[in-house]
Amino acid sequence: MIQEQADLTLMNTFQIQAKARYYAEVDHPDTLKKIMDSEVFRTNKVLILGGGSNVIFTKDFDGLVIHPTLKGISVNSIGSGDQVLVTAAAGENWHGLVTYCVEKNLGGIENLALIPGNCGAAPIQNIGAYGKELADVVEWVDTIDLLTGATHRFGAEECQFGYRDSLFKHPKGKNFFISSITLRLTAKNHIIDASYSGLKEELQAMGEKELSIRDIYTSVVSVRKRKLPDPQVTGNAGSFFKNPVITKSLFLKLQHEHPTIPFYNIDNQLIKIPAAWLIEQAGWKGKHVGSVGVHARQALVIINLGGARGKEILEFSEHIQQDVLQQFGIQLEREVNII
Repeated sequence: MIQEQADLTLMNTFQIQAKARYYAEVDHPDTLKKIMDSEVFRTNKVLILGGGSNVIFTKDFDGLVIHPTLKGISVNSIGSGDQVLVTAAAGENWHGLVTYCVEKNLGGIENLALIPGNCGAAPIQNIGAYGKELADVVEWVDTIDLLTGATHRFGAEECQFGYRDSLFKHPKGKNFFISSITLRLTAKNHIIDASYSGLKEELQAMGEKELSIRDIYTSVVSVRKRKLPDPQVTGNAGSFFKNPVITKSLFLKLQHEHPTIPFYNIDNQLIKIPAAWLIEQAGWKGKHVGSVGVHARQALVIINLGGARGKEILEFSEHIQQDVLQQFGIQLEREVNII
């Protein structure tokens, strides 16, 4: 049940060579309970590793890696039938779930197509893209407390979702093993969101007048395939940095210096700036240093050109942060987790 010296190279989308001192897969809650009863679990630090799409291993993990492989998707109608609750086990592939829902004409997550990773990790990061976040549709998250073995269901508010953030990224929530997520989706009368600029342009090129959730899904997949590298071909973790939120006063200063700076209003006092624009303006788009680089078509994506170590990728990202801070007075925050 518990392996030793397990290779994690194929378990992180950056394709970084790393090993776990101990490794175990969990395909059922009872399996997790058996692991929790072991001496290895009691005497080692523990890392829950899903699809590995949001981590950088800077060294081998000297502890126990637990990989959720629980499977299963269920759909239950609620109320008048306009909405449904879709429950997906932690080990289900996220894009696989999105595809499943679109094929069944269930709306609400089509904008989140082709995001790498598994369902169990989706609420931790509060994944988002093209104007939508997972928080928009989460009904609850089912967990197992790694300290007590007790189950706990977190409602959407309890999850404390924020921009690429949740309770599960912080000390109070890190001891919970996510076993499944339940989403509230529409079965009819779908709300189509095509407001995001890049998506809007793709849909206009398609020439569709009455948009469906499949149109949104198809367009998102097309845009992401065109602009983003496939992790199976080129190691990467998708968006490496969060889009920074700055004060209006700082924005007005930057806008005076850079009249074409793109922005999104959060409220009367806060403005969101695309990190990709800042990185590109700082001269990093398409730039390579050794085995690490910034993707030529998307400045938000750092890539492993082959054989890069985690420390190299981390140092490369720090140079980008330093340049953006120096040129714009903005501190970029990483989305990825450093191990």
